Amino acid sequence: MTAKDRKALVVLSGGQDSTTCLYWAIEKFGLENVSAITFDYGQRHRIELECAQDIAERIGVPQVCLPIDTFAALGGDALTDTDIDITSQVDEVTSLPNTFVPGRNIVFLTFAAAWAWPRKIDVLVTGVAETDYSGYPDCRENTLASLQESLRLGMESNVEIQAPLMHLSKKETVELARDLGAIEAMAWTHTCYNGVRPPCGSCAACELRARGFAEAGIEDPLLAQS
Repeated sequence: MTAKDRKALVVLSGGQDSTTCLYWAIEKFGLENVSAITFDYGQRHRIELECAQDIAERIGVPQVCLPIDTFAALGGDALTDTDIDITSQVDEVTSLPNTFVPGRNIVFLTFAAAWAWPRKIDVLVTGVAETDYSGYPDCRENTLASLQESLRLGMESNVEIQAPLMHLSKKETVELARDLGAIEAMAWTHTCYNGVRPPCGSCAACELRARGFAEAGIEDPLLAQS
């Protein structure tokens, strides 16, 4: 079976990385074999859900948005709890920023696998990267390898998790987007932790994105249109 004979489901958040992965999946598997899944997990900024829907419609891939409100009920992090201010400081005990949502990517990929199973989709594509500044443990390669094995055992399937950005720097991610013809689509994405457009430019996510585009020598179209 060749790549063009397989079906892929991209976890699409509406951000820079997942949008790049969507273009990567289309290049590898073909537009007709790619779909997207987005999760409404009670995130404080709804704009990313709107961006994900817009991106999928513009590119022409089917997309579904599934509600998962448990994360908001759990709280304790700055992305779901509006009482917690977003900061760049890390917790003294966990060494993680307060934007870490415990278990988020594990849950996303588990639900994605469950969605994919009856539809005979055998590849899940996620934009996580262990080279990212945050160091989220559920973005690491060993986490995905372990999760893939658990999903295969638990669903008796051959599901495969692919993370094309896993070992790329933000500069390299921008260069990949360029090579895939996805730079224009970056204008449709949302990255800012403060949930504003034009982006605030000062939160950790904005700074990381800006550094990646600057090091790649490419103008960020999201800023160009602001």
